[in-house]
Amino acid sequence: MIVSTIAQGFLWAVLGLGIYLTFRILNFPDLTTEGSFPLGGAVCVTAITSGVSPILATLLGVGAGMLAGLVTGLLYTKGKIPIILSGILVMSALNSVMLFIMKSPNLSLLNQKKLFNSLDFLNLPPNYDKIIISLIVLVIVIGGILLFLYTDLGQAYVATGDNEEMAKSFGINTDRMKILGLMISNGIIGLAGALIAQSEGYADVNKGIGVIVIGLASIILGELLFGELTLSERLIAIVLGSVLYQLLILLVIKLKLDTTYLKLYSSVILAICLMFPQIKQRILPTKEAK
Repeated sequence: MIVSTIAQGFLWAVLGLGIYLTFRILNFPDLTTEGSFPLGGAVCVTAITSGVSPILATLLGVGAGMLAGLVTGLLYTKGKIPIILSGILVMSALNSVMLFIMKSPNLSLLNQKKLFNSLDFLNLPPNYDKIIISLIVLVIVIGGILLFLYTDLGQAYVATGDNEEMAKSFGINTDRMKILGLMISNGIIGLAGALIAQSEGYADVNKGIGVIVIGLASIILGELLFGELTLSERLIAIVLGSVLYQLLILLVIKLKLDTTYLKLYSSVILAICLMFPQIKQRILPTKEAK
């Protein structure tokens, strides 16, 4: 169970990394996540069942997520629709798009070759293939994010999130930066959807409900655990936060609580994490007074 949970933590960490690019850098919540995540899985699974190789199918899932981010970005920057509403509109529309792609609410990968099967020749114990593949993906994603953010384009993107008005004064096209950020973010989220769909063996149009909570929990838990960090350390902290979150969910299961309400438990865990700084501020002065 522990190995399986760690594997799940690594896979879900990809989602957290994608959300980080908008939630922390651009400083706004992107609800497209709950559409682009299952879209990545739907496109990937449909492609695999149509005879496409798992690697190419996974990349198609990334492309689908990027297109979803592009639409949200255009609605937000060109259509002047608030970002939360733009995300909701795209998320709702993607439900129909996924039904059109899969021709049904869900689609199985039974007897189909998945990305994780590429390590079958190693005869690894159960779930170790998922750990190895997910670690490779995480190294690529984290390396790609760091390379991007340390370029001039990446710095312009960061500046847009830090202070949009100042970024404009330096001649940065902030609308383009927002669109770019939403595309990259949702591309990574689509990648997470494709990987998790292959891990679980199916794609479902309702798979995205509540996934933004899981991604945010990874980010918040990582920040609580390690505090002030450099950018590269922060990205690694998101991975560790994701694993910790999955371990907390495992604890809930081990306590034999009703798993029907798992999303409620997830929300409670995230709420406690978000309130922790306030709780800490109220407790510490009391201790100092003593």
